[in-house]
Formats: sequence, C-alpha cells, structure tokens
Amino acid sequence: MLFIRQTPIVLLSVVVGFLAPKIEVVAWAQPANIFLSTTTRTTTALNMAEMSDDKVEYSMPDQVKRFANAQETNNERFLDISTVYNGGELSGKRILVTGGNRGLGFEITKEAVSNGASVIVLCRSTNDELEELVGKYNVYSGVDVSDNVAVDKAFKRIKSDGGQLDYVINNAGYFYEPNETILDASLNFEEQLKQIDICALGPLRVNAAAVNSKALADDARLIIITSQAGSCEWRATQNKDTGGDYGHHMSRAACNIGGALQAEELRKKGYSVLLVHPGFNRTEMTAKYKDIWDIEGAVEPSVGAKRVLYEAMKSSMETTGQFVNAEDGLRIPW
Repeated sequence: MLFIRQTPIVLLSVVVGFLAPKIEVVAWAQPANIFLSTTTRTTTALNMAEMSDDKVEYSMPDQVKRFANAQETNNERFLDISTVYNGGELSGKRILVTGGNRGLGFEITKEAVSNGASVIVLCRSTNDELEELVGKYNVYSGVDVSDNVAVDKAFKRIKSDGGQLDYVINNAGYFYEPNETILDASLNFEEQLKQIDICALGPLRVNAAAVNSKALADDARLIIITSQAGSCEWRATQNKDTGGDYGHHMSRAACNIGGALQAEELRKKGYSVLLVHPGFNRTEMTAKYKDIWDIEGAVEPSVGAKRVLYEAMKSSMETTGQFVNAEDGLRIPW
C-alpha cells in the first residue's frame, strides 16, 4: 500500500502530475508504524537476499563481456574445459541421454562412451552412426519427450532391459527459429506451447518416468540442460529494449521452476537435480545466431559436451536445485 506523506488523497493526481520531483513515495512496513522510502526498502530487500545467500557468486549476464572477461583473466576453465575435465568417473556408469542422436546430445553420448560409460539414448529417430556407437539395443527411437505414453513405455523397457541408471541427462529441446515480437505481430502461440511442452514438460515427463519405473540407482543424478534464456533477471541485459523470442524464453523459465520443484520433491529419495546452461554451442539450434558466435565465445558441441558432463559429475545433494552456467561453473540467478 502506497502513501504520499502529508498529502491529501484527493490531491494525489495533481501532486503526481506536477510535483513528482518533490515527493517521497513511501510504503507501510508491518508490524510497526514505520515508513520506509523506496530506496531504503529496496536496499533492505537486497541486504536480506545477500544475508540468505551471501556466498553465491553469479555468472555475468552480458555474454560478450563474459567471454571477453574470460580472455582477459585467462580463465582456463572457461576457455579450455580440458584443463579441468576428467571423464574417468563415468567409467562403468549407466547414462541415459534424451535427444542423443544429434547435435550436443550426440556429442555428450560420444564423450560418455569414450570414457567407458554405457549410454542409452531416447530419441525420435535413429541413425547408423549412433547405433554403432552405443549398440542398436541401447537406442530407443520413436520416443518424443512430449509423448507421455511413449516416455513411460520406454522406461519400463529400460528397467527390464538392464541395470539402474546413474545419470539421466535431459538434452532434448526445441527452438522455434523465427523471432517473435508483439510489435510486428509475429507471435506464434502454437509454437510457444510446443516449446513449453518439449523444453519444460519434457524433462518433467522423463524424470517422473525414471523415478516411477524404479529405473534409477539410489544416488542417481538428474541433469536438465536448460538455458540462460530462462533467467528472468538476465532479460533486462540480454533482451534489453527488445524482448522477443517469447516461446523460447518462457519454455526455459518454466523448465527451471520445474527443475527446482523436482529437486525439492526428490530430495527425500536421494536423487539430485541440476539445471545446466550448456554455454553457447555451435549447433543447428543456435544457427540463427551464427553471426555472433565468435564475439560471444560459442564453442563446438564436443566442447559443450565436456562442459555439461563436468557439471554432471560435480552434481550432488549439496548442489541439487541449482541453476549453473557450464561455461564458468558459476550460478545463474532466477
């Protein structure tokens, strides 16, 4: 509830219209009869947030500056993930990857196999290279993550076909290529719903089926590849004065809240959930932005795969529910 100090309510419109520079907007603070200015109120809220999470170091929202800063500081972890990456922990693990038939998903699959993991792939379509890599019977094709029946059926087969899963990596996604804005009347609500169905509900369907089919190892790690596009706070930097790409950003924000809720519910089962922005990868999905790949530090999918797996191996009950940037390992604000 807002008040204007010592200003009759009937004159509010006049005061706001002509004397705005001279007035102080205040808010009623419960339970005491204390007035706080907007500046004080904001500062207090920030201090409270810092007090509750004072050890968090967040990644930089400006992608160009983030990459430039990594170069200036010679951040080896950012510039060359191989300096810290060791995939030996994956040896002997059973890993499921959705959308592992192409792009980043295929590179994750390939990297995991090269380190001795047994990888199962859920995908809509298969190919000879994938089947040769993981084995024909480890490819569950014809499975769309937006299809409840297909996902549930696949996990029942996975449970009966072999051992329990140590990792579930939710990689399948969809990005509607044309830019959407209100002002040029280019909003496509059908495509927006499709993105939300695949990118937000997809990981929820997959993880729920994995849990309910009892296909998970006792300390299984559920990894959700999301995007920095889901950070509401970063929109003021990355989409400043432009907005746009409504379906994509909304789907990733929905994905993130879904992951946060899963982390809380599944904590009691011992399953950790980590939300990972894989960094800017030079894939078919990001080709619409290829003109800025270089200045924003976009990497080959093989590098992005190591970044994702590095964060996956580090994930635990201590990090469950966090939203992490795989480029620098720092958290991204909601």
